[in-house]
Amino acid sequence: MPWLSPGRWRKRLMLLGVTLLAGITAIVFAIGADMAIEAHRETLHIAWWSSLIIAPAGFALISWLTRRYFPGTEGSGIPQAIAASLTDDPRIRRRLLSFRIAMAKIGLTLLGLLAGASIGREGPSVQVGASMLNMVAGKKHGRIAPTSDLIVSGGGAGVAAAFNTPLGGIMFAIEELSRHRAFRANSTTLIAVIFAGLMSVAILGNYTYFGRTPAAVSWPDGLWPVLICGAAGGLLGGLFTRLLIASSHGLPGRMGEFARTYPVRFAAVCGLMTALVGITSDGLTWGTGYAESKAALEGSSVLPIYFMFAKALVIWIAFISGIPGGVFAPSLAVGAGIGANIALLLPGEQSSPILILGMVAFLAGITQSPITSFVIVMEMTNNHQMLLPLMGAAVVAQGFARSVAPVPLYDSLAIDLLRRLTREQRAMSAPPDPPETLLPDPLEALKKEVMGPPAPPARPIAEAAEAPKDAAPATSHKPDDTT
Repeated sequence: MPWLSPGRWRKRLMLLGVTLLAGITAIVFAIGADMAIEAHRETLHIAWWSSLIIAPAGFALISWLTRRYFPGTEGSGIPQAIAASLTDDPRIRRRLLSFRIAMAKIGLTLLGLLAGASIGREGPSVQVGASMLNMVAGKKHGRIAPTSDLIVSGGGAGVAAAFNTPLGGIMFAIEELSRHRAFRANSTTLIAVIFAGLMSVAILGNYTYFGRTPAAVSWPDGLWPVLICGAAGGLLGGLFTRLLIASSHGLPGRMGEFARTYPVRFAAVCGLMTALVGITSDGLTWGTGYAESKAALEGSSVLPIYFMFAKALVIWIAFISGIPGGVFAPSLAVGAGIGANIALLLPGEQSSPILILGMVAFLAGITQSPITSFVIVMEMTNNHQMLLPLMGAAVVAQGFARSVAPVPLYDSLAIDLLRRLTREQRAMSAPPDPPETLLPDPLEALKKEVMGPPAPPARPIAEAAEAPKDAAPATSHKPDDTT
């Protein structure tokens, strides 16, 4: 019988084993991140001024290690997973996903949190999970599944284990990682996400990221908070997306020249700026922003008006420094700040549900993945009463964000990354391949979708004026390349 074939069961066991490894790795990563944040907090409690030394030195060290020894670990990790799933070139995939890159991504992200950088572990967990499942790709393992499916499944498993949100991991794999490719619902994705989530529950317990939040909005009076939070979060998320995309292409003026010429020194300057903002905000902007958001949701503290701006600033500083780390979790803190400010304008409403609406709106504004956003936030707060308001705020936010930033953040970063790596890979090929043997550009379909077909080249005016009207077309004496 085919279902009793030893080869099939060997593939299933191999997939199960690497999925459990990805789940355990994401959990160890989560525990290490909490320890790094706590160690940084204790250090500043002893000597608050130490951040002026720790942050610049930490940023510089991480930047040097990333550029010197671990290229491919910079940034979030989600664009790397998307780019690897889109290309068919195994050489490019090896530059984005590998066991070495996964381990370095974890270590460098933990160093960043120890230095006080406003980065998250959720984006890196996607790259780590994708790297783990990419290890069993290829014919040498009997082709467990298509490589792109394994990468997408690994990314979803990383989200499921990082947030303890199995449904959110599946939706992330479908809506975010498969935006530009046909998603095939198969057992590979389900096995990866389910067993990664089970491993998280087995080790950490059946916890929720923000704890149980029994917040709710009343209808129809609650319609206004949904619309206001959705519009504000979407617009601000779209503007922040445009800022990050523009910054990824290089900073203007002398600052950009300094960053290109002395990247390690520039990272140290970014660390110093992070320290100054953290000291000025009384430590509210350090790390992921999880503790501040959770305290505000529980009502034990109130986020100041400037929190959303200060938190967005340090996220941008960490982004332009080039150190490994994601913007996914810190964006939730910015959304909580947006919700806190909107709650001041609506004194008759409870603050907790408005904070949650702000979170989902800003997250949907950045990712432009509304289903993933409201599913993850719902699972993180374990509040099914907020499902409809979360859906409404996420959809409204996506509409406003798309009017400001037509291309989502992770898609734009993935397109630029894949274009650069494809160009570099072709430049390294020696001797150059003839035109007819070049591999098709894996970005062609993606570029047409985002930018449209290229315009036909215009005929030079001088050439058109000099050529006689009845002249015969010139014949080329060059050999025909197609023969």
